[in-house]
Amino acid sequence: MGKAPDSDDPDWGSVMHRIAEARDIDSFSAVFRHFAPRLTSFLMRSGATRAEAEEVTQDVMTVLWQKAHLFDPRRASLSTWIFAIARNRRIDRLRKERRPEPQEVLWGPEQADDHTEAMIMKQDTAHLTRALTELPEKQRKLIERAFFGDLSHSDIARETGLPLGTIKSRIRLALERLRHSMSQTTR
Repeated sequence: MGKAPDSDDPDWGSVMHRIAEARDIDSFSAVFRHFAPRLTSFLMRSGATRAEAEEVTQDVMTVLWQKAHLFDPRRASLSTWIFAIARNRRIDRLRKERRPEPQEVLWGPEQADDHTEAMIMKQDTAHLTRALTELPEKQRKLIERAFFGDLSHSDIARETGLPLGTIKSRIRLALERLRHSMSQTTR
């Protein structure tokens, strides 16, 4: 088996390479230990029950194991890739459940069909992933810690040693850039 990554600052690209090429269980375990709790928390904050969140997390980790060779660290960070998979899996599950609406509304704009909605979601996810990779590295890493890592601004300041004001400024600037980039999307 390969060397387990340093938990302080692992090189996730190398870890994923070991999973893809050598089916390295130690590397997969490190990814699982690091990301599974964060994914479950993220999904629960998105409205999933604990059981649903854990099922989606297991599904995402299975995909990661099976499709590790598709991860490209030049295109996105591992956390961005994993959370995009989780988001898409959660949307797929919600669509399959198709909980009935209390009452069908027969007026208003015509709703897009499922295929159109799926394409829009896929395009939005791709655009967001691209927008995240275009952020300056300092801003992108803070966004990933705050939103994907479930850390408060104070936690990030303690982790990085940066002043709290700097953390808040960089995150605010990053969110403005992301908002601007997403508003440029034409449907």
